[in-house]
Amino acid sequence: MTDLFSFGLKAQDGGARTGVISTPRGEIRTPAFMPVSTGATVKAMFPEDVAAAGADILLGNTYHLMLRPGAERVAKLGGLYKFMHWERPILTDSGGYQVMSLSKLRRITEEGVTFQSHIDGAKIKLTPERAIEIQCLLGSDIQMVLDECTPFPATREEAKSSLDLSMRWAERSKAAFTDMSAPGQALFGIVQGSIYPDLREMSASGLTDIGFPGYAVGGLAVGEGQEAMFEMVELTTAFLPEDRPRYLMGVGTPQDMLGAIARGIDMFDCVMPTRSGRHCQAFTWGGKLNMRNARFAEDMSPLDAESQCPAAQYERAYLHHLVKSGEALGSMLLTYANVQFYQELMGRAREAIAQGNFAGFAEDVCRRYDTSGDSED
Repeated sequence: MTDLFSFGLKAQDGGARTGVISTPRGEIRTPAFMPVSTGATVKAMFPEDVAAAGADILLGNTYHLMLRPGAERVAKLGGLYKFMHWERPILTDSGGYQVMSLSKLRRITEEGVTFQSHIDGAKIKLTPERAIEIQCLLGSDIQMVLDECTPFPATREEAKSSLDLSMRWAERSKAAFTDMSAPGQALFGIVQGSIYPDLREMSASGLTDIGFPGYAVGGLAVGEGQEAMFEMVELTTAFLPEDRPRYLMGVGTPQDMLGAIARGIDMFDCVMPTRSGRHCQAFTWGGKLNMRNARFAEDMSPLDAESQCPAAQYERAYLHHLVKSGEALGSMLLTYANVQFYQELMGRAREAIAQGNFAGFAEDVCRRYDTSGDSED
């Protein structure tokens, strides 16, 4: 435990890194996967089970929490940690991505973005300063600057204009954070630039000049394809400080995460393990399985004998019955198994990096997933 935010590397294997982020609420072992707790809950899981699965940190969603129940209400009720019964670190995003993707009516100006709530249609204004104020009211350990999430595809001119606006918002976010934050909290900058190498370099260098204790790589996994994503990740990390954590936002599949770790990424978040669990998909050490598949109807083997998760020890036949019957327990068990698989994947990645055999480990996992035939059943 520490009263300050810090990051220390423990080992490197090629571009892959393992280390520890220290925060006032605990340590985060990297590479780290953050389960998404959109509305102050990891869907279909008890907070105690999320902790038992091995998660060091959760991601909370500023956009959803500002609309319901409201940041001021959460603060009045003791802050996000007390509110959602979670004692370990939390990272909150700025809400920018959801504003761009969920709001039907939005208007972007130099001041900020005005949008219509997807809940009741209310008109709301989100500025860099307000985004920081909301996150400080929530009380999260790691906060994000407000940026404009560049749509894909975008012309270079569009991407450059968006990047310039995000850079000005980053400066304002940092100034607001300096005024409002509590000791030990940290603010991350977000690199944008779409798929244009010179813009990625410009963004990374500009944010480094402003100075942040951590950096996120944004605007990827939005349709550009894995090859382009990896190219942009590798290029971007080359321009980011080695002594600061690097967070790839919104990623993703086991193959995507392992490829990004090999290129220097330390942190991830994605709804995939929880959303897949609610849609009958299981991530296992043998590959991805669709539990609706009739071949599991009489399969009495455990979901994943290689996993340490209690939920993964339930028989495939029983899980198949639950999901075919629409029983809530099916979603709960598969979500638990998926969340723990992601944590075990990060744990084994950390071990492989420390032992100097990350490339072989990643190749083995990717082979299992590339050859598993259940994902589209």
